[in-house]
Amino acid sequence: MAGGYTGFKKKATGPTYEQIVRDVQAGNLKPIYYLMGQESYYIDHVADFIVNAVLKPEERDFNLMTFFGAEADIDNIITAAQAFPMAAQHLVIVVKEAQNLKHIEHLEYYLRKIQPSTILVFCHKNGTLDRRTKVATLINKEGVLFESAKLRDAQLPPFVRAYLQRKRVVPQAGVPELMSEYVGADLNRMVSELDKLVLSLPEGEKQISIELVQRHIGISKNYNIFELQDAIGCKDVLKVNRIVKYFDENEKDNPIQRTLASLFKYFANLMVAFYAPTKTKQGIATWLGLTEWQVEKNVLPAMRSYSGVKVMQILAEIRRTDARSKGAEGSHTSNGDLMKELIYFILH
Repeated sequence: MAGGYTGFKKKATGPTYEQIVRDVQAGNLKPIYYLMGQESYYIDHVADFIVNAVLKPEERDFNLMTFFGAEADIDNIITAAQAFPMAAQHLVIVVKEAQNLKHIEHLEYYLRKIQPSTILVFCHKNGTLDRRTKVATLINKEGVLFESAKLRDAQLPPFVRAYLQRKRVVPQAGVPELMSEYVGADLNRMVSELDKLVLSLPEGEKQISIELVQRHIGISKNYNIFELQDAIGCKDVLKVNRIVKYFDENEKDNPIQRTLASLFKYFANLMVAFYAPTKTKQGIATWLGLTEWQVEKNVLPAMRSYSGVKVMQILAEIRRTDARSKGAEGSHTSNGDLMKELIYFILH
């Protein structure tokens, strides 16, 4: 099982994935788990973990029931929850797509007289239950109200490292950052791409290299956003212009909006770095929530190349370029020419 990954602090209040897993493993089960939030990866994995931990495979035919929110009636779910398990300690009921359930407030009646041998698991994706409602208060009191928030950018490289560690594979320096930048915060897609990399390793090989990522994830070795950022950071004019030209000739794979978003994040981090209390590699890494490798490779060279004032001007120009690429200011300039204008502004 792609299990628990430690070290990820979430903004949402309440128990973490790791705490729920530890409690279930210790036999400290709750009668209801309401799993909600924008990150479906943890919702699915908590639900699967509970089922696998509570019921043996041979017990599931009669003691595992699955409902779908768009089709199910909350009263039917409550009726099912009031039943007793057959030749097992627990009856487990999983409600998928719980965000589509109507009259969730009817659950209040069940929560006031819970069937102790039943474990109810609700999977509410792409949103949350209003914590101010009475039903949410009762769920929190009697069971677990878990919110699965999207990981922040700084949390993605640790996630990649921890996932690969569980696969007994070591990433080469830069691989977690490369995967985080290219794949983004969709953890289901991230895990899928990481699994591809693990499967593609030659027999006996235990390290994932940057070259392997570039080959199997579809990133051009010399012409990609990471190389562009590196070249911009040290003001390598020739290399920058080569990459921008390549992007223009391969616009389908390198859309201007994605490039602008990456550049904006790059310079926004750079702007924040100027305000770091301690200007050492470690101090800036702590301040930005990045790894020291990222700071040494991406931030420090750019801090030597650009002033804080110039970075503020660049951020404003990136915003303006983004607006122009969407038709603002009556612009009819091609995306390729817009990028060339922006790059000239950045480098001069």
